[in-house]
Amino acid sequence: MTLNILFFSITIKKRNVSFEEVTSQELIEKLYEDSKDRQISMYHYM
Repeated sequence: MTLNILFFSITIKKRNVSFEEVTSQELIEKLYEDSKDRQISMYHYM
């Protein structure tokens, strides 16, 4: 009988994000949500 055990070590490090990256990410998320809303409305339209 073989017993295989794996041990994982996870390290979380705080990332410094610039203001430009934050605003860019917010814009991307907003565009994605708008696109999703449009797709849903087109689906209900059909």
